[in-house]
Amino acid sequence: MVESQEIELEGHIIDSGIMTQLFDKVMDMGGNFEILAFDVGKKKTDHSHARLRIVASSHEKLLSILSELHRLGAHPLEVNDVNLVPAEGNRIVPKGFYTTTNHPTQVKFAGEWIPVEAIEMDFLIVIDCEKKQARGIALGKIKKGDLVVVGEQGVRVSYPERPRVSTSFEFMHGTVSSERPSETLIAQIAKEILEVRKKNGKIALVGGPAIIHTGADKTLAEMIRKGYINVLFAGNALATHDVEYNLYGTSLGMDISTGKPVMGGHRHHLYAISEIMRAGSIKNAVDKGILSSGIMYECIKHNVPFVLGGSIRDDGPLPDVITDVMEAQDAMRRHIDGCQMVLMIATLLHSIAVGNCLPSKVKTICVDINPASLTKLMDRGTMQAIGVVSDAGTFLPLLAKQLDIQSSAKK
Repeated sequence: MVESQEIELEGHIIDSGIMTQLFDKVMDMGGNFEILAFDVGKKKTDHSHARLRIVASSHEKLLSILSELHRLGAHPLEVNDVNLVPAEGNRIVPKGFYTTTNHPTQVKFAGEWIPVEAIEMDFLIVIDCEKKQARGIALGKIKKGDLVVVGEQGVRVSYPERPRVSTSFEFMHGTVSSERPSETLIAQIAKEILEVRKKNGKIALVGGPAIIHTGADKTLAEMIRKGYINVLFAGNALATHDVEYNLYGTSLGMDISTGKPVMGGHRHHLYAISEIMRAGSIKNAVDKGILSSGIMYECIKHNVPFVLGGSIRDDGPLPDVITDVMEAQDAMRRHIDGCQMVLMIATLLHSIAVGNCLPSKVKTICVDINPASLTKLMDRGTMQAIGVVSDAGTFLPLLAKQLDIQSSAKK
């Protein structure tokens, strides 16, 4: 038996590619569509509106298609209030609970549309009826009695629109650049950083140990010193090898200037961890004069917060490393709040971890020598990211150069 339902979309649905995605999704899932109305905006600032009938061979298939289209911002013509079901226990949630995208989301409650706060991908939505507030909550933080949104009824997603002003995030949105970073691309990214800084916006950097291995650590330390980076996310490795290099002149036991191993250098990272343990923390090591340069030194000196998330692979780890992964998540979320841009440099796992916590409105640039790493990040939901295939040792110095050129030109 053929089933159908009318839906509508509105906004910049043409130049953002939403209509094309919708058509492809319906056909790929074995459905069909009929365009009932299509009002196209005449100017860049005008919204477009479309009304369609979605057709499927069964009720179950129709529901599956509509669920996918919902995440593109499509919604039925008649929208009722959300369905709320109380959680029966801590971390025990009703079946059929709604899971969020990382796009701006609203829910209809008591006849009003209210925004969902603290939105992240793969969260649940909990409603506070007295305050008329909706909030994204991780599955592991649901408490008994929380009113959880079940199903997609009364939930509206705002799919990201194409920027109205030409930026690097317009021409590279959701793509991977397979070329070495050009001066033009780097200049545009630097321009974005300066614009965010001008508005007192917050910029985070997610970094891997390759920043040290490729000799880009001095550049990153300089960027922190000049105020371009407001929070650092990393693991035990970046901090350990940064300390190792600034205490012993090696990274992974290699002399960075010659690329040759140093006698006994394979122990240097353990010596570095031991020295920080003896001091009690990275801050104590800086205060006592043990650590006098480097990325972590500049973070301490310029009050740039950092979150070091632990791993089962870690040596030591450093006393500043958060070994409980759920605590590390919470610490990252506290510092992500208010971020307008995130630079992800040479670290797949931490990039995915931070990416999973980012709303889609946050400008995200991921730099990695391996194109597959960039694709994996986007495949896991961070679709707003642009990817640059490069090693940290090439990208960061070029970026710092452009920041200096453009900031000097504005003075």
